[in-house]
Amino acid sequence: MGDLPAAHVVGHEHADVTGGWLRPAVFGAMDGLVSNAALIAGVAGGTRSADGASAVVLAGLAGLAAGAFSMAAGEYASVASQAEAAEFEVAKERREIIENPGAEQAELAAMLADRGLEESLAKEVAAQVHRDVDTAVAVHSMEEFGINPSELSSPYVAAGSSFVAFAVGALVPVLPFLFGVTSLWPAMVATLVALFICGAVVTRVTSRQWWFGGGRQVALGGVAFAVTYLVGMGVGGAVG
Repeated sequence: MGDLPAAHVVGHEHADVTGGWLRPAVFGAMDGLVSNAALIAGVAGGTRSADGASAVVLAGLAGLAAGAFSMAAGEYASVASQAEAAEFEVAKERREIIENPGAEQAELAAMLADRGLEESLAKEVAAQVHRDVDTAVAVHSMEEFGINPSELSSPYVAAGSSFVAFAVGALVPVLPFLFGVTSLWPAMVATLVALFICGAVVTRVTSRQWWFGGGRQVALGGVAFAVTYLVGMGVGGAVG
């Protein structure tokens, strides 16, 4: 007899798509790039004076600071509220399990049976789960409203990652002006390149191709820059 084939090792490591840092970091970087570049484009389009570059830099840095703090505050409030709501539901589930253990165990057995387990096995599993209150709370929370009590997102992580990501993204279109460039094009090109890279990187945790993710971000950003530049030209011409 030949050697038996080695056991296949199944790898189930997945990217973090629900944690407290990924969404605000990605959204913050994209928003920082697009919103600040669009702001700069609008100011550049409406500025005709010799110190137009100074106005662009001032607007860009102000937009960076205001946007970063706004994003951080918004993310903190949003994630904190979600976490508090989740904690409220988990606490309610804990009270129900403690006060009505038999009914809750039967409820879990019914849910497991609905998922395909044989009734006898579902009852046995539910009984084992309910031997420990914390385990029962965790399983019921996941089954009933899709929340793992031990993996709630941190509002501090969300706020911090959002702040840093937005600031880094918003700095990109300002950098050429800080180095003495007076034309808008280098800032827009740098921003579009950064958008393409961000879009391509994001596809590592999605099903899209890297070129699609990058191209989509470039297209959306390009439209935003063009529109705000034209708006800036119209407003600048009207009030100039």
